[in-house]
Amino acid sequence: MAEKVTIYDISKKLKISAATVSRALNDNPKISQKTRELVMETAAAMNYKQNRLAQALKSGRTNNVGVIVPYINRSFFSSVIRGIEEELSPHGYHVIICQTHEDIRNEVKQIDTLLNTQVDGIFMSVAKTTQDTSHIKKAIAENTPLIFFDRKKDVEGLSSVVIDDFKGGYLATEHLIKQGCKKIAHFSGDLNLEIYKNRHEGYLKALKDHKITPLKRFSVQVNSKLESGASAIKDLWEFDEKPDAIFSSSDYAALGAIQELKANRIKIPEEVCVVGFSNEPFTKYMELPITSVDQTPLEMGKIAAQVFLEQTKESQTLTTEKKVVLAPELYIRDSSNRKL
Repeated sequence: MAEKVTIYDISKKLKISAATVSRALNDNPKISQKTRELVMETAAAMNYKQNRLAQALKSGRTNNVGVIVPYINRSFFSSVIRGIEEELSPHGYHVIICQTHEDIRNEVKQIDTLLNTQVDGIFMSVAKTTQDTSHIKKAIAENTPLIFFDRKKDVEGLSSVVIDDFKGGYLATEHLIKQGCKKIAHFSGDLNLEIYKNRHEGYLKALKDHKITPLKRFSVQVNSKLESGASAIKDLWEFDEKPDAIFSSSDYAALGAIQELKANRIKIPEEVCVVGFSNEPFTKYMELPITSVDQTPLEMGKIAAQVFLEQTKESQTLTTEKKVVLAPELYIRDSSNRKL
């Protein structure tokens, strides 16, 4: 095995000091552009590899950040990660991705692992089962920036980038009312999660503003799965009074609902209108395109990265909180548009 090339080998070849080589490799402005270029060219020719661990120990930075998501195979989360990467990559950062699978135990382990790896920052969308936040507060104790996106907890000193879920729920429900719907069911997620609670409250406020009395049994808690949406339709259709619209906090549950309604020869949107949430890519490519609330995930990721960069400037302190709330947008498609 060939021995690793060191800065001393480069200095010997160029007949300059090792200190000058080191400064040139680290882009020190005290070294002339000509010398820097010569050192970089020689290092490349000699296949020199910088010791990242040594660099990290010296600078106090690893140029790694962690991103914790419930699932990576959801378009929303992968788009947020893409936004973070696109914003941070030009600054030399690398992204480490962790999945919790909605399990608080995984979340605790992953934060510990990322902190032990000495990442420069953590981006996080909390698991459904997260109630206690002591593991999250470890980041504050270790002076590591942690930025919530989409799903957050109210922890003093930590920033967040979310959409206005209340407004999203309101827009979706008001749209259904404007289509002539009066018996609107809501498929909510776990109401212990702030995003689903806010969407549910937006739904209720829209009904109230339009003087429609909500039926308690029309609010159904579902998982973000096709089967859950289909099951909810079966349960609702056992009663004599049936909904004329579904507002689902999940596009997947909305799709399951549509499949079940079609199986029962119920016309969409003539008999039942359906609106989802998240604007997953499949919603616009269906035979019956699905109306959905867009969460602007790419923008969310980019802004979360910008908040991180602001907080890591020397002039900033870690206690600088930034609460960013993005505006949702309703994309109206065939599943709810009776006015085509």
